This record gives sequence, structure tokens and C-alpha cells, in this order.
Amino acid sequence: MSATEPTLTSVVPVFTPAQIPPGAPSKIDPPEGEDLITINFGPNHPSTHGVLRLIVTLDGEVVVGLDADIGYVHTGFEKNFEQKTYWKGIPYAPRMDYLGFFANELAYVGAVETLIGIDVPARAQWLRTLFAELNRIHSHLIFLGTSGVELGAISLFFYCLRERDKVLDLFEMVTGVRMHDRYPQFGGVMEDLPKGFYAEAKRFCADMPHRIDEYLDLVAGNQIWEDRYRGIGTVDGDTAIAMGLSGPNLRASGVAYDLRRSDPYLAYDELEFDVVTGTAGDAYERLLCRTKEMYESVRIIEQCLEGMPSGPIMSDDRKYVLPPREELHTSMESLIHHFKLVTEGFRVAPNQIYHAVESPRGEFGCYLVSDGGPKPWRIHFRAPSFVSLQSTAMMAVNRYIADLIVVVGSLDGVMGEADR
Repeated sequence: MSATEPTLTSVVPVFTPAQIPPGAPSKIDPPEGEDLITINFGPNHPSTHGVLRLIVTLDGEVVVGLDADIGYVHTGFEKNFEQKTYWKGIPYAPRMDYLGFFANELAYVGAVETLIGIDVPARAQWLRTLFAELNRIHSHLIFLGTSGVELGAISLFFYCLRERDKVLDLFEMVTGVRMHDRYPQFGGVMEDLPKGFYAEAKRFCADMPHRIDEYLDLVAGNQIWEDRYRGIGTVDGDTAIAMGLSGPNLRASGVAYDLRRSDPYLAYDELEFDVVTGTAGDAYERLLCRTKEMYESVRIIEQCLEGMPSGPIMSDDRKYVLPPREELHTSMESLIHHFKLVTEGFRVAPNQIYHAVESPRGEFGCYLVSDGGPKPWRIHFRAPSFVSLQSTAMMAVNRYIADLIVVVGSLDGVMGEADR
């Protein structure tokens, strides 16, 4: 699969939303000879999260031209990966999409594991699945809460933060940190579940569906919210596919494509859950899809807690796996092996791989090329936030400037992931 990303600089004529052809690029030039004004919407606008610049041309309050300009983060993550051994690259992964941090780790670790051919124990796969769904809930809560803030409804934000804090408490119980955990490692996971985790996780699963009901009452039962979201940023299924949308942005348009179902990984092929889809493909459906997906994540977490297999959490392949910590105090060989793995790393035979996971924002993929050394020769991430940016202009043109805020928010972009 190609690692080439879509360009953000092509030019097309102005169309009404219903006339946008499939595959239309992200830049829409305004008509000439009109009494228009061009403004910078961001990068410091609250709705653009501090780092997205939209060059907007207005006819009064109506958007008639838009160009998305990224490049205000300058992280250089991919080149940093190429300068680090495979082991040292793991902490970089969660810092791209800092809300879907666990999915980032799964994509990178999964790509390396496929290249080296290491077997991951079943318990480790189920643990990864459990925390991937906790992370999905975490990300969707931030999306829903900030969507309220952007419309001036700050109370929903506080409610979502309340449940998000409970999710991060569960992460902290196992990993010792609340975010950017480095929990998945080549061959398994870092730690097993501690005493008391099952009780806390089951308590969370029992309470969370009621909280989601409350969110839906606040959103779906709010006429002002519906008026601001319904019919805004509409995109049909065929156009969404042509634009490269994935995740809830694609499923809201009626396309039931979810990597957890279409190309199962971890323990997803052993679990029961529904793929949430919409029909209208507008901002309202995108919001409902993400909110209702939290119900399914709770179902998956409950199944993981009930069906968690016993056994090891880490492969015993010492060529790639760090020795158990307790051995370092009694075995000089283990201490030397640990030192060599951390400082020099391991070598990966020349090959290339594309490994994708279903992140909270859609298909997050890691394209990795090895040249036989201890570092990636080339690494590139397929970031759904970057891809979704090209549909911003298509969704916002000929809408009011206030609708542009709804469009940008409904795509749920994380700029750390888009600008790598």
C-alpha cells in the first residue's frame, strides 16, 4: 500500500456542497471580481486548537473560498523515529495523536512485531484490546466535550471530563501514568493487571452507559444543538470514500467500514460488538456515531474482563524481549542482555510493512521499511486527521462562517497527528 499522502494544494472551482465531485481536493479558490474579504481563521483561534490555519474568503458571512494550511507544530516525529533504535521509538508513538495515544503505540509496535515475526501471547492481546477501547472512550469524551465548548455549552465539557478522569485512573492503575504509557512492547505488554483493577473496571462499565444516556439527552434532545449541527458538512458515502475519510467520519455517511471487523487484529475477531453507522453524513451524524461508539467500547471491555485468558503477558523470545526485571538482580547474563538491547537494539531483516489499526479517528497506519539495521530506514504514518483535512473546504464552502466551526470540530482532528 502506498505511503503517499494526498496533497493539500490543488485548485478546483467553487461548487455548492451537492455539486462537489468525488475526490475534490481541499483547497477551493474564491471567484474573482467580487467584493470579498480574506481572513485568517486560526492558527490561534480556539476552534482550530492552536495550530491549524484556515485561509478563508468570505462574501459577507458566507464562506466562498478556503485553504487549509498546516505546518505549525513542526514535531518531526517520523525523522526522530528513523534516528532511534526500534525499542527507543515506542515512547514517540503516543505523542502524535495525544488523545488516541494507545492506538498509535499499537500501530508502531504491531508493524515491528510483524517484521520480526514474534508471537504475542493471547493474554497480552486481550489486554491490548481492553486498553484500546478504554482509550477510544477517552478520545470520544474529549471530542464530545470540546464540541460543546465550541458552541458555548461548557457544562457538557465538565461532564465528559468527569468520566475521562475515571478512564485515566484505570490507565494509571496498570501503567503508572495517565497518558503516553508505553504499555505495549514488542512481544506483549509491560505489566499484568494489578489487584483491584477488575473491580474498578467493572464499576466503570456499569456506570458508563448511564452517563452516555445523559450525553445523548443533552445533545439529541437539544433543539439548538440540532439546528447548529443537522445538515452541516454533509458528505455522501461515495464521496467520503473518494476523499479518504475513515473511522466515524466515514461511518456517519453509511459506510460500515471498521478495521476491527474488516481486518481483525488483537482479540477483536473473538468479541461481539456492532459497527455504529449513520445515514445523513452530516456533522450531527458524526457526533452521534462517536457518542454511540462508546456503548460498544463498554461492551468490548466487559467481554475482555470476563473472557481474559490466563498465561504470560510477554513472549519468551529473548532475542527481542527485555529480560524480566527480577532476573537483573541475580543474573549477569540477563543484565548484559538488557543493556545490549536498550543501547544497541536488535536488527531487523530488510523488508517493509504497512500495519493499520482502527484508532478513535479512523485508519491509523504505520508504513515501516527496514534495511537490516537496528533503526527504521524509513517510517511514515497514515494519519486520519491529516486525510480528513482535505474535506474541510468541501464541507464548509457556501456555508456561514459559524458553520465552519461546526465542520472543523465534527471532523475530530488532532493536529499533532496531522503535522508530523
